[in-house]
Amino acid sequence: MAVQYRDLREFIELVEKLGDLRKVQGAALAFEIGAITEVAAGSESCPALLFTDIPGQPAGNRIFTNTTVSARRAALALGIDTNLPPLQALQEWKRKRVDLKPIAPEQTTNAPYLENSSTGDAVDLSLFPAPIWHKDDGGPYIGSGSVVMTRDPDTGWVNCSIYRVQVHSRDRVTVQFDHNGRHGAMISKKYWDRGQACPIAIINGQDPALFIAGFEYLPEGASELDFAGAIRGAPVEVCAGPVTGLPIPARAEIVLEGMLMPFAEESLPEGPFGEFTGYYAAEKRPAPVMHVTATHHRTNPILLGSPPLKPPRFHFGLPLRAAGIWSNLEAVGIADVVGAWQHVSQLMIVIALKQRYAGHAKRAGLVAAANSYMGRIVVLVDDDVDPSNLADVMWAVTTRAEPSEDVDIIRNAWSSSLDPRIPASHRSIGLTSNSKMIIDACIPFQHIETYPRTSALTLADALEIRRRWGHVLDQR
Repeated sequence: MAVQYRDLREFIELVEKLGDLRKVQGAALAFEIGAITEVAAGSESCPALLFTDIPGQPAGNRIFTNTTVSARRAALALGIDTNLPPLQALQEWKRKRVDLKPIAPEQTTNAPYLENSSTGDAVDLSLFPAPIWHKDDGGPYIGSGSVVMTRDPDTGWVNCSIYRVQVHSRDRVTVQFDHNGRHGAMISKKYWDRGQACPIAIINGQDPALFIAGFEYLPEGASELDFAGAIRGAPVEVCAGPVTGLPIPARAEIVLEGMLMPFAEESLPEGPFGEFTGYYAAEKRPAPVMHVTATHHRTNPILLGSPPLKPPRFHFGLPLRAAGIWSNLEAVGIADVVGAWQHVSQLMIVIALKQRYAGHAKRAGLVAAANSYMGRIVVLVDDDVDPSNLADVMWAVTTRAEPSEDVDIIRNAWSSSLDPRIPASHRSIGLTSNSKMIIDACIPFQHIETYPRTSALTLADALEIRRRWGHVLDQR
């Protein structure tokens, strides 16, 4: 199945055909749109939302949220069969990702984002929707799922990553890079070290392929535009920004161009902003300021909003980083891994495998723990357990794991300043490691042949039943 959209508007049409779209009229920018988004993301149907008739906004302005929060819509964005069960869909993405060939963007002069432009004193960011997503956020954020584009002054490499963007005035926003190791921060600093401001563009309402690419951990020098093209199977059409010359996706909805000022010369207090852990990680802190010198937008523009929400809600209904951990396990020679999944956003990892030898599961658990960003819990289960089904996983934990024998603790492991459990005194000096618990919920290897037989369906039997009877079970 190939990707069937060229831009956000065409993706929304596909979501509506799936029956997943709900339209919401008249919701307020201050907290209400964010609250509706969170409630919808936690509901059983988990619909995508298109907000219209937003009070205080020009007629025609819209906001689209919960874009890829469900497994079906994540599969749709990736060009994967939307009827596959979640674990099979993730496995298909893992296969597809290995075979992806970068496709360079294609220049075009037909750029819908240039349908409406303002420069200089005519720039007014209040003409675009910028919600206060969580009730204690420090202000309105136009950038919760937006791509920030910069160009390396030495190599010409263009980086496109997701960073949050807070609106402070009609022509001032801040960009929060989180830490100095992010590519956008590194590129900006190169300009600042030369006494220059950094040319920057903020892309709002980009297509889902670029949204996904912006979240990927691509290596320095790799192009998110190329990666988005690979997902789509066709080049992203770009048109040089009139102010920055950056290769801006031609079918983006709202574009801000300008200069990111040297941090030592100008900053504004940014935040706080609710994080994907369900907590605020920090109070207000200084962030670099962008002088917005030009805005461009399509007629009746759509903001793609993707605010972090309380787990288990996450930006993607398929845990794309779990696919990377699954690939890492295979790359180091751990055989017979049949599944990987992340629960509680990405804070708990489950690995399913067919045990071949004593210590097989523990070996997999150690590798998964080493690759678990911020996560505190790694669970190993047998191949008869669906790692994407938390109830199934807990069944294994409560019937196969003996706490006094099957739990290990790894100390001083990979975490982040976003981790709410890290003491503020440690966070302030850069000590952001945590511990990780590995729970071996596999049948003890020495008892595999004698362990009580399960009465449950095997995964293969369950998949066959769903194949034959899913049309009845999944009726809406």
